[in-house]
Amino acid sequence: MSAVHNLTASEVQEGQQLPILTHTASATTIVLGALASRDWRPMHHDKDFAVERNGVRNIFINTPNNAAWFERYITDWTGPKGRLGRIKFKMKTSVFPGDEMVFSGRVARSTVDAGGCCWLDLELAVSVAGQVTTECQARVAVPADPNDNPWLRKGPRWQP
Repeated sequence: MSAVHNLTASEVQEGQQLPILTHTASATTIVLGALASRDWRPMHHDKDFAVERNGVRNIFINTPNNAAWFERYITDWTGPKGRLGRIKFKMKTSVFPGDEMVFSGRVARSTVDAGGCCWLDLELAVSVAGQVTTECQARVAVPADPNDNPWLRKGPRWQP
């Protein structure tokens, strides 16, 4: 069994591409995401409602589920010491059951704040069949070195 890797700031360069993550959305993925976020709106679990009332082809991923997928994508890359500071995204089109979500991204900027926290600004996207469905910008703190842990930063040492 291999040890968990924690990305450190020295391993990252501006312009660096993040590894691709793919996942085929299923009806279960979509429904469980809606349930976990207590989103009872029927377009996320009732296909007839989604098609007949919303005019779309099926149920689709909700906003909190989309955010959770981006968080997973980021922390799969950084390791457990990566700490999300901010995230914002724009959903351009929906993700439906059977769609293969392809997550991609790059490091737009790397900085160190006055408290010594190492920040990475990321530009991310999820695409389906080559079309970007969601654009995302995220700011994540990573350890400066193997002894650093952004999760231990509090007060003025944590300024996302």
